Amino acid sequence: MSEEPKEEVSQSDELRVPMPDVVAFVRQLSHDLRNSLNAVELQSAYLNEVAVDPEVKSEVKRLRGMLSNMGANLQRLTTLLAQIKLTEMSYKASDLMEDLREKVGSEFPEQSAGINWNLNVTGTPLQIDPQFLQQALLELFANAFQHDRGEGPLEVTAQVEAGQFLFRLREPKKDFAGATSVWGREPFRKVRHGHYGLGLFQARTIIEAHRGQFRAFYDASSSSLVTTVVLPVGTGDS
Repeated sequence: MSEEPKEEVSQSDELRVPMPDVVAFVRQLSHDLRNSLNAVELQSAYLNEVAVDPEVKSEVKRLRGMLSNMGANLQRLTTLLAQIKLTEMSYKASDLMEDLREKVGSEFPEQSAGINWNLNVTGTPLQIDPQFLQQALLELFANAFQHDRGEGPLEVTAQVEAGQFLFRLREPKKDFAGATSVWGREPFRKVRHGHYGLGLFQARTIIEAHRGQFRAFYDASSSSLVTTVVLPVGTGDS
């Protein structure tokens, strides 16, 4: 009786899990953990009621704050992975940029002074979800401020050209070694405390949901990373 041939598996083969499966897993895990956190929160609320010692009450309050932060972080993670469902409306390009500039100033008050804005847009209509699109553009600034920023200001330009809205962010960076061809296409690639490599991934997803383009390249001559967002103007009907 012949033996069953053994399947040869290369040690270089990597397990590849489809992104929808990852999203489903994270969503379920987050749901399960939040249920446990809610149970602990109820117990801590009870402890706070029966505790008499002021020091104990203070520690219970600190514990409840920690639980709240954990729940918020889990909610943020599931939000970053959630399917994008746009609510589009006609919105002027000039209003979008005015809103963005104001939001950058409030979200990044210390860094916003180091941004040069060159906005050459008028009332050209865009068919967008303003909240989602603003979120995507804000992520570009957050990414620029957090990761190996070089010396010098950020340069922002926006214009309408050949039936397209072009937004460009140029950020100073030295010794850049990233792969811009996969910019925003590699979730979980860089993970650290409180950050999971999902910001640019979600930004790309939002922009492409608007029928737009998202690309980046490194300009070695000026030591700067240039990120470009292109959106169709008009109604956006396909």
